Amino acid sequence: MPTSSKALLTRRSLLKATLLSGSGLALDLSGFAWSVFPPLQKDPLAGGKQLGTVDFHNEPPVPLEVPQGSELDGRLYTDLSLLEASDAVTPAEKFYIRTRASELLPDSARWQLKLGGQVKLGGLVERPESLAIESLRKTARPMGAHLMECAGNVRLARFGLLSVGTWAGIAVPEILDHVQAKSAAARVLVSGFDRYAHESRTSVPGASWIFTREQLEKSGAFLATELNGQPLPRDHGAPVRLVVPGWYGCACIKWVDEITFVGDGAESTSQMREYAARTMQKGVPELAKDFQPAAIEQAAMPVRIEKWSVGDKIQYRVVGIAWGGGQPVKVLQIRFNPEEDYVPVDNFHQVKNDPWTLWTHNWSPKAPGTYAIRLSLKEPAVQARRLDSGYYVRSVEITEV
Repeated sequence: MPTSSKALLTRRSLLKATLLSGSGLALDLSGFAWSVFPPLQKDPLAGGKQLGTVDFHNEPPVPLEVPQGSELDGRLYTDLSLLEASDAVTPAEKFYIRTRASELLPDSARWQLKLGGQVKLGGLVERPESLAIESLRKTARPMGAHLMECAGNVRLARFGLLSVGTWAGIAVPEILDHVQAKSAAARVLVSGFDRYAHESRTSVPGASWIFTREQLEKSGAFLATELNGQPLPRDHGAPVRLVVPGWYGCACIKWVDEITFVGDGAESTSQMREYAARTMQKGVPELAKDFQPAAIEQAAMPVRIEKWSVGDKIQYRVVGIAWGGGQPVKVLQIRFNPEEDYVPVDNFHQVKNDPWTLWTHNWSPKAPGTYAIRLSLKEPAVQARRLDSGYYVRSVEITEV
């Protein structure tokens, strides 16, 4: 297979941040640290020349980083193959989109966030009120860098429904303090604008999720008004969206216009039911209280295969990312075919689970052929159901060794 025509990615740019930080952490322009990998003791590719990249096998071409479609059928896929250590944050114009803004979306300047409105189970709050968007913007503060992944992130989209942004907003518990729940067991229903001018071919309407207050506090959930230092773009939920760090994007409601308290027996929302399988629920629970958190478990995958010439030999470097989970893992393992044993990834050092960790692994295939690259964890106690199932396996066809 011929190498890609993409601009060549140099080792110098890949290691730039690491060379500036002996701790193995890179600082992006916003000042937050993200894990790269420890400096190499001896790099087998030192003095070599990168010839290009090898495309992933059996992954159809899709438009990357270009908005397409509209409303519920609107998409934008992030191109992860160009990731480098200096690219810890995805530019807003390249941040993935699962649903684009409705043509019926009201004017942001007059946006009101309703708090504690009446619900089917009766009024569970003592003093419902509304917050104007300007009051939210004025109280917004930096919330850090967080990864977001669509629960429907698939190989057919080159796993491009995955991005990292730096956010500003208001912690949800601060918003909830504006109202008082009559029941200590009350849950929090976050809803977004959900009317569209056109019927969807791929999705069903639904923009709401039910949480416990503990889930919102533990995850550090916030209402975002800015992305990467700029006002939130329309397609990303402007004027205000929910961000639940560590949870799939389906729970991160866009165009939030209402937050209410519901009883412990509240039914699950249509959004929760649609994404039940993708968030690894046990069936499709009828009640919200029976849903497990839509948390992203530890995951990893290759994003680029580099082809190098070193002396008179051809060698390869696998560049990938790891993300998700509740605690960093010490060892990430890789193999290239089912009959091979897993080996530790050469350069992997995870110090935090959010946003993501860049890793590399040098590889010398023994013969031409098709190779299935699969990652695994050495810690069996760490839950990683998607990773364990082979969900993120990617294949390449090697023609020259």
